[in-house]
Amino acid sequence: MPSSVEALANLPLRDDLVGLHPYGAPQLDVPILLNVNENTYGVPADVHAAIVEAVAEATQGLNRYPDREFTELRKNLAAYLGHGLTPDQLWAANGSNEVLQQVLQAFGGPGRTAIGFPPTYSMYPLLASGTGTRYVTAARGAAYTMTPEGTARAVRDSGANIVFLCSPNNPTGTALGLDVVEAAYEAGEDARAIIIVDEAYGEFAQEGTASALTLLPGRPRLLVSRTMSKAFALAGARIGYLAAAPEITDALRLVRLPYHLSAITQAAANAALTHADTLLANVEAIKVQRDRIVRELEALGLSPAPSDSNFVFFTGLDDPHRVWQGLLDAGVLIRDVGIPGSLRVTAGTEAETTAFLKALATLL
Repeated sequence: MPSSVEALANLPLRDDLVGLHPYGAPQLDVPILLNVNENTYGVPADVHAAIVEAVAEATQGLNRYPDREFTELRKNLAAYLGHGLTPDQLWAANGSNEVLQQVLQAFGGPGRTAIGFPPTYSMYPLLASGTGTRYVTAARGAAYTMTPEGTARAVRDSGANIVFLCSPNNPTGTALGLDVVEAAYEAGEDARAIIIVDEAYGEFAQEGTASALTLLPGRPRLLVSRTMSKAFALAGARIGYLAAAPEITDALRLVRLPYHLSAITQAAANAALTHADTLLANVEAIKVQRDRIVRELEALGLSPAPSDSNFVFFTGLDDPHRVWQGLLDAGVLIRDVGIPGSLRVTAGTEAETTAFLKALATLL
């Protein structure tokens, strides 16, 4: 029997997909999972009950197709985000990855270019490849920072049609200044570039960190994507969304699959949005543990990056894989993101955070 690699090689795969590997993080049976930035507090009891009730009601009509325009969900998302947004400026799909894929389907493709600024979210090049979009990169500055001048130069020089700006950035956790977003938008004027600000972790931002949602008025090529996987503890429900000019959502209708959001998904999302205050209370608890991790890592002689997310990226390790394996042996799974001397850890509950810090201190 041929191996899976050999079997795949025998298929008429597209040339640009040959040799690629699918996205994936370890899914191991470990007591403490702090590797994929999930909300470790789970869904509160009252929100769980509301979702179960809403889903039960939705199942009564599963013989019919769902609302293709997810009207109630767009209305609820607009109300949640505020900033004067209207339902026709909101779009949703099965996770923010599908939202970004639809953007690439509409505005990327063969003969067009997307640019990213690594280290950043590893799905960007995979999404580009899947849509036949050329993907190029530009370097960040010291401590993985980005400046308006450097960003504008990279956007202009690349002639990119799509620009990925991740803020807070994954895996470093640092947020971008709005001046960087403004510079990218202006630099992309000649190419009419779509500027995507990926704010998957936006709810975890430090006080005073501004959202790119404030920049939407008057910028029809600016998109701000969000997710309900993190702050809303709904990673398993797969609900992502974006806010943009109404003509952007019209463009996405051209490429979305029919009835792409199931009635179950819409019901779960709407129920969660009606309990946003309860869910965001857990966000504040997570931020407390995140800031605790930063302090204690510094006390251990490591160098954590300033974090506006629900995770902490830290450097200063001589052998990060040894530390990663040692933590795993102690029942704590964190993320080796492949950057020399570095690891990334999700902020867990108080007990999970304590277990991580004690195990790390022992290993060091």
